[in-house]
Amino acid sequence: MSGHSKWHSIRHKKAAKDAKRGKLFTKLIKDITVAARDGGGDPDLNPRLRRAIEKAKAANMPIDNIERAIKKGTGELPGVTYESVVYEGYGPGGAAILIHAYTDNKNRTVAEIRHIFSKKGGNMAGAGSVAWIFSKKGLIIIDKSVIDEDSLMEIVLEAGAEDLKSEGDTYEVFCEPANLESVRQALDDKGISYQSADITMIPSTTVQITDEHTARQLLSLMEALEEHDDVENVYSNFDIPDDVMEKISGE
Repeated sequence: MSGHSKWHSIRHKKAAKDAKRGKLFTKLIKDITVAARDGGGDPDLNPRLRRAIEKAKAANMPIDNIERAIKKGTGELPGVTYESVVYEGYGPGGAAILIHAYTDNKNRTVAEIRHIFSKKGGNMAGAGSVAWIFSKKGLIIIDKSVIDEDSLMEIVLEAGAEDLKSEGDTYEVFCEPANLESVRQALDDKGISYQSADITMIPSTTVQITDEHTARQLLSLMEALEEHDDVENVYSNFDIPDDVMEKISGE
């Protein structure tokens, strides 16, 4: 199982816990604010904002919070100015790690991210060190109980998808970022529900992690990075076999 998929599954399971801590709302508000700032406050004309709003609603964020975040992004309300930053590094086992974050203080954030890497057995790297491994893609996750593979393949390929993969109890539909909305719309038109639909970073190569201790260290680093308030998304190219994953997950 590729790194993006493995980490996606882990993140999905811990989302409820994050929401209770308030961290998820903090990240979603930043995402909405920056999306509105960069592309305007109308979700019908700003796909990125529309996706951010959908995530916020799925997390049961109050509509008032969403509207305030949009207005802060468009300048209708005063708010903090966030800057988009990218950090790169390596985790235990040599896994490449790519981090997207929003910050109002780059010096503070980079120091804190560097500390997390150091504490958790990884190390930060210079710009361009691992980014070349990843390419931007649209990714839609669909539960297998919703539709059979052949029927889904026909729908998504006609709508502009590039590939469909079977991964555990879900299907993963890949497409160019520009085609994500058309593929989503095709699924909506057919009444096919999906777990998530977003832009992600897909690694071209993977690093297999078979040692349990290394796998624990790597997942601990990924979670620590993910939990940082400024971090929006963490991507990696690790591949932990299912049997190793089951052992460390059961502990």
